[in-house]
Amino acid sequence: MSLSDLFRKQEKKPLGLYIHIPFCRSKCDYCDFCSFVPNNQAVIEHYTDALLLQMEDWRDKCRPYEIDTVYIGGGTPTFLDMPRLQRIIEGVYRNFKVAKDAEFSMESNPATVNFENLRRLRRLGVNRLSIGMQSAVPGELKALGRSHTVTDSEAAFNDARRAGFDNISIDLMYGIPEQTVDSFMQSLSFAASRAPEHISLYALKIEDGTPFARRRESLPLPDEDAEYEMYMRAIDYLGTRGYKRYEISNFAKPGYESKHNLKYWHCDEYLGLGASAHSYFGRERFSATRVVRDYIDGIEIIGSDINIIASCDKIRSRESMDEYVMLGMRLDEGVNIRAFDERFGVSFKEKYGVLLDEYIKDGFVECDGENYRFTSNGMFVSNYILSSVLDLGVSDK
Repeated sequence: MSLSDLFRKQEKKPLGLYIHIPFCRSKCDYCDFCSFVPNNQAVIEHYTDALLLQMEDWRDKCRPYEIDTVYIGGGTPTFLDMPRLQRIIEGVYRNFKVAKDAEFSMESNPATVNFENLRRLRRLGVNRLSIGMQSAVPGELKALGRSHTVTDSEAAFNDARRAGFDNISIDLMYGIPEQTVDSFMQSLSFAASRAPEHISLYALKIEDGTPFARRRESLPLPDEDAEYEMYMRAIDYLGTRGYKRYEISNFAKPGYESKHNLKYWHCDEYLGLGASAHSYFGRERFSATRVVRDYIDGIEIIGSDINIIASCDKIRSRESMDEYVMLGMRLDEGVNIRAFDERFGVSFKEKYGVLLDEYIKDGFVECDGENYRFTSNGMFVSNYILSSVLDLGVSDK
């Protein structure tokens, strides 16, 4: 048997693939992601070319891997026309070994999709669609600076179903200016009544550098008690509709959890392509420049994505453990004590358990002897608890 035959027989390791599309129809007032409204078609074409070149650059490095999840996010991927989207999707299949049963997700804005394009995406291999509905209340969409209407959201969902998508996720937000508990429940009911397979529920965060940050003091935001009620009522309501919360912000019908996002929370390997994209590959975390022009020049002119790396860190033992706990505790299943001990050769109970036990008394954390996890109340204040636990965790010897 030749070495090449032996290599082909080796079981390939699973790898997630993320592709960032930084273009949008309009920039939302709360958004601090790497996204912008392009002023010409040339930058979109050059960016698409750069993505394909970056895929080629990674092709050989990824030969030992099989891509089992693909996620095209943004920005707004569906802002691109179909010929460019087709080039990108075909580039994925041409340059990487993609599993036959891979989850292939794409984000969309309801105002930038139609039945024909969705049908073409489905035929090209995209099998999971995320629809950024955010709200079903016109005034709240306007407050967010969204470019779509409630009618657009309904049409996008119906068109996706007709196009053959049987795995659809809807994004909603809470904590929106002028939002009330009742108006939030109106949006939640609107989304759930469409029976998507997955619903993501994100709290609005005021990020520095955004228009919302500049108007922070004058924004009529719901108070913390109202946000807490929205979150808790969502858990109860979605539970009655067949959705299980499997992560702080995510609810799914059985078997429809986001496989790609679970890679992040399980600290599995994934490769990010495009401007601002993050990767966890070969025990290193690295991210690309957020400056789209620098990304394009680094790939097209210099010819290597080494030149577009904005940060790169070799994950050390303590950082790796903290990250595993921080991400794992976001999941409804929490962190498995035995899995942690075997992965790191360190006692979870000694390193983190003593600190988490303090929150069991307050009803924020629970432990069944095998897993530590947040209660529903704990999920709502998880950032505070995790920052406290990870700051005070026992240092490496």
